[in-house]
Parts: sequence; C-alpha cells; structure tokens
Amino acid sequence: METLLPSGWTMAASAFNWTPEIIASERTSAEIVTGIAKAGIATVVELEPGLLWRTFPAPQDQEVGAFRSAMEAAGGSVSIVGCSLDDYLTTTARRTTAQRLEFLLPQLKAAHRVGATGVRLPIGQAGPELLKLVQPLLHDLDLVLFEEIQGQQHPRNPQVLPALDHISSLDDDRIRVLVDISMLMPALPVTYLEELAKAGVAADLLARLETDWKDPATHDAVVTALRSDVVPPAIHTLFMNLVIRFGRSDASELKGILPLVGAFHLKFWDLQDTDGRVSRPLQQLGRLLGEEGFAGTLTSEWGGHEWLQDDPTGMTRRHLELAKDALGTGAAAATANAGGRAGSPTM
Repeated sequence: METLLPSGWTMAASAFNWTPEIIASERTSAEIVTGIAKAGIATVVELEPGLLWRTFPAPQDQEVGAFRSAMEAAGGSVSIVGCSLDDYLTTTARRTTAQRLEFLLPQLKAAHRVGATGVRLPIGQAGPELLKLVQPLLHDLDLVLFEEIQGQQHPRNPQVLPALDHISSLDDDRIRVLVDISMLMPALPVTYLEELAKAGVAADLLARLETDWKDPATHDAVVTALRSDVVPPAIHTLFMNLVIRFGRSDASELKGILPLVGAFHLKFWDLQDTDGRVSRPLQQLGRLLGEEGFAGTLTSEWGGHEWLQDDPTGMTRRHLELAKDALGTGAAAATANAGGRAGSPTM
C-alpha cells in the first residue's frame, strides 16, 4: 500500500536532474523540462532558468510565456525558479545595490510570468540592503524568496547565522529558508567512494571516508590531503564535494529553524540504500516535519550526474518513490507518537 504524505506536502522534481540531457541538446530544453510533467514523473517542477531560457538572465516575455503554455498543456506547474545574482560587473568592480536589483528584477518578473510560487538564492547572498528593496516586490509579484542552506552550511555555522537571524527579524512569509538535505548525510554515496578509489585516493583516507564520515577528524584528514597536494588532479573538483557539498548534520539540528523553512531539496547522489544511507535521513526528516506541522514543497534533486551516467528520468522516478515512502513512514511515526501522548494517562 502506498504511504500517504500529510496534506500540505507537495512533492516536486528539479529540472536540474536533467542537466546531462539538456547539455546533450538532442531535444530542446523546454521539451525536456515539460516532459517531466508529461511523463507523469512530477506535475510540479522546479526550474533552473540558466539551463532553460536562452535569454537568461533577463528572460524575455515571449520565451517565458511559451514555456508556461507548454508546461500547462503537459499538466504541470512551476514551484521555484532558481535565480542568479551576479555581484560583479568586472572581475574587480562590484555592483551597487541598485545594480544588483536591476540584475535580479527581470528574473523575478519571469518567475511571476511563468506562474512560479517562489524564487531561490543562496543563503545570505542578497544581504539586508537588497532584501529591503526586494521585499515589496515579492508581495507585488506574489512570490516567496527562498534562501538556500546546504552541504556543510549547518544552522550553527557562523557564516549562516546572521542571515537566519535577519530572516527571522523580518517576520515576513515572503522570505523563507530552503533546506537542501545534502546537509543530512550519515554516510557518503557508495558510487562516489568508488570514483575516489578508481582515481587512486589513498587507501587510509578512503577507509576513513567509508566508515567515519561524520567524525570531525575525517574533515581534518580531507583538508590535510588537499593541503598536501596528494589528491589526484583528475578528481580534484569531485574531491571538493567533501568540503562543500556533503554535510554531517542530523535532522534534529533543523528543529530550531523550522518555523522559517518553507521548502526542501531532497538531494540525492545515487540510490544505493542497503544500509539506509539514502532513506534514513528522509525518515528522520519526515518525522520531524510531521511533528512540527510543516507545509511546503519537497523537491527531488539529483547531484550524482556529476560522476554517474544514469538515466535522469529513471533516477528521479525511483527517488521520488523512495522519498515518498521514507517521508511518509517518518510522518506516520510522528502521528502515532502524538496520538500516544494524547492518550497517555495523567497523574
């Protein structure tokens, strides 16, 4: 029997998952993205406009309108549009606040035109000055700005805390937090470890990565390897995931910021889950969100195409099935626990 999710939880898929197909250009990017809804993979889709619209970062009305019509014809709708904020005019000249707004505004208007519910930026990138100018525009355009926290940017991170505090102080439902569960990794992806092994990463470091990912000493070992220049050049970029994209937090660490959170990226790298390294964080998250009464969007986002050649459609379809089951199991446990507390005898 299919595990049901609480009302108010919307499952979605990110167009980012299809990056390899979009780059291959055997079909147009619009055909690929609308195909997500047409094939019944997900009727709600998160957009990466830099992959979708040729006129980005100032998407033109005709291109955006044509895509919306095609998406609606396929039975789909848009959740969040990933925005870009280029802070520099040249390598040394930084944009003023007014120029940053000028760069962002066409993207906000395009998100409104395509029927999106929100837009996304990295946590803290906008900053208080720009947010002050953007805030009334979000209300006018009926959009939510989501600031994304991911990887090793846990809620206690000193680079993240000021932005979280500022969002809280604004007390505005139009400015929310998006959590990427790349923060919640009990172990590293099996296929990623295989790539490191094939490239010749030292056996002692590999062993530590396989068995002690969450140990802070493992992070120190990774940094030491980078500084010692022993990382094989062919995988240097891939290796950097260990210090940027892969996190060590637990779902419980999100509890304090959940009132600010309106969306999640259900980041996955592969689907090798024999020990629960994919499903366990999702179950824990589902229980936490069930306890807290969360409502919002949960989006399947595949990051493993950086090293895997798997089919995006198959990967996303299977991940959404796994995620729905794991999240639903966690949410059901929260409901059962709440029922148990409600029925407990009082003294």
